[in-house]
Amino acid sequence: MLNLLIFAAVFLIAYANGANANFKGVASLYGSGTASFKGSVRWAALTTTLGSVASVFLASGLLAAFSGKGLLPQALIEDPVFLLSVAVGGMLTGGLATWLGFPVSTTHALIGGLLGAGLWADAAQVNGEKLWSVFVLPLLSGPMIAIALGGLLYWVLRRLGLAVDQRTRTLDALHFLSAGAVCFARGMNDTPKMAALLGGVAFVGGVEAMGLVALAMLLGGWFSARRVAETLAHKITTMNPGQGFAANLTTAFLVILGSIKGLPLSTTHVTVGALLGMGVSTGQAKWRTVLPVLLAWVITVPCAAAFSALSLALAHTFF
Repeated sequence: MLNLLIFAAVFLIAYANGANANFKGVASLYGSGTASFKGSVRWAALTTTLGSVASVFLASGLLAAFSGKGLLPQALIEDPVFLLSVAVGGMLTGGLATWLGFPVSTTHALIGGLLGAGLWADAAQVNGEKLWSVFVLPLLSGPMIAIALGGLLYWVLRRLGLAVDQRTRTLDALHFLSAGAVCFARGMNDTPKMAALLGGVAFVGGVEAMGLVALAMLLGGWFSARRVAETLAHKITTMNPGQGFAANLTTAFLVILGSIKGLPLSTTHVTVGALLGMGVSTGQAKWRTVLPVLLAWVITVPCAAAFSALSLALAHTFF
């Protein structure tokens, strides 16, 4: 019974992840008018799924990191009740954010879930040094690097004539490829993080866990992406095709590098950072939307931590 609940909770958190995050790679296609909403969703679904498949071979470091090994005691991370609580915390946080239209980080939600349940179970055993070096530092630096690199890359591409203001056949092709690269990177980055929660489910192995997560992400991105899509495509900054292309290259480069190195970068933060870098460099950033999104980022970790701690407290009354 407990294993089935974990299975269902991970499926739902992956569905919420797909609904909240699949569109992040193709937001510039939709926002710049290069592709329709439906066309963007289809391209995101295909390339994100390919990234999920690649994660089996290239992102094993993230699978290990998000198992909680080194951050929390081994006995705790092997406890199915603990895994269920982390999954529920992440699921509720991601689902709430998606319903409200905020592009938040599943990475932050999972870290909050691990931390909240871990502190509730045994606060003295949480490895603060591991928490800072492996999780917090990459997550703080990721969006800052993306803002700076996004603005710089746009300036360079403009000088090279590759980031023009109007659509051309060459730019459209490059733009689609860069959007696909972002979705591929996101699939590779996020799939093992959620699959790690299935480590305590006896009937699901590593490959099967990633397959389940990939399917749920596909369905979430296909059926429930509209609200977050509108925020990313139209409410962060006004963008033309050249700016969208530069933002995508920035995001793809940073997230793929982070996945291979086992660094838990937030695709959400890097994507929004790159888009914001475009907006700052062009003076088109829409701060009335950006500031609430940034506030949602701050709330994500404590919200997920509270949900997971509450889930663990309730679960221990039943199991």
